[in-house]
Order: sequence, then C-alpha cells, then structure tokens
Amino acid sequence: MAWGDGGSGAPRKRRRLSRSGEFDRVYREGRSHANRYLVVYSFPRVGDHSQPRLGISVGRKVGGAVDRNRVKRLLREAFWKVAGTLPDGHDFVIVARPDAGLLAAEQDEEGISRALREVLHQAGLARGGAG
Repeated sequence: MAWGDGGSGAPRKRRRLSRSGEFDRVYREGRSHANRYLVVYSFPRVGDHSQPRLGISVGRKVGGAVDRNRVKRLLREAFWKVAGTLPDGHDFVIVARPDAGLLAAEQDEEGISRALREVLHQAGLARGGAG
C-alpha cells in the first residue's frame, strides 16, 4: 500500500508539481494572473482530464523559513478548498508575492483564501460560487 492512498490499496495520482521542468512548462506556456499578494499561472494539459495539479513557489522576500512554510501550507489548504471549481486537466503554480507573508500574519487562512479566490475569479478560472 502506497503512502497517502487513503487505505484503498491503489496508489493515488500525484496532485502536485514537483519537478522543475513541470514548473518551467507552466511558467513558459501558461497564462498568468495576479493581484497584490499572489501570481497564479495556469496551463491546460492536453488530453488529460484528471484533477488539477498544484505547484507553489514562496521566495525569501516573503519571510524566514517558518513564515514561508506557513504561507505554503495556507496556500495548499486554500487551493484544495476551491479545486472543485477549477477546470480539470490543468496545472497551476501559485507564486506568493512578499505581501502574502504580511497577509498571512494579519488575516491567517481567511486572508490567503480570499486573495486566491479573487485572482482565480479575475482570471475566469473558477466556476460557480467559490467567491
């Protein structure tokens, strides 16, 4: 049984981007949308209609390691809450801008979630009532 498969015995398909080539493709060929806190890159995978996949980039300007890891965790949680409203077969990379660290410190999960929903709706990527 693979770790993280929920006990079903079948390995769960990877829902995140981990290789630099995967990030590069999304940056190079995808579309970007931004607000004050986040930049979201989206790239449709041709012929693949599985769940969206996520990559996160949080640079040192956001803060120290503890702050960066907290922002990454909040972004993952916020993304998977709205993933059902996003188009299948897409790769997403979320880049946290320096102000995202301040937003996380001041407004915690709700602030990060609101910023992510805002940029996804402005980009026309989210369907339904995720706003």
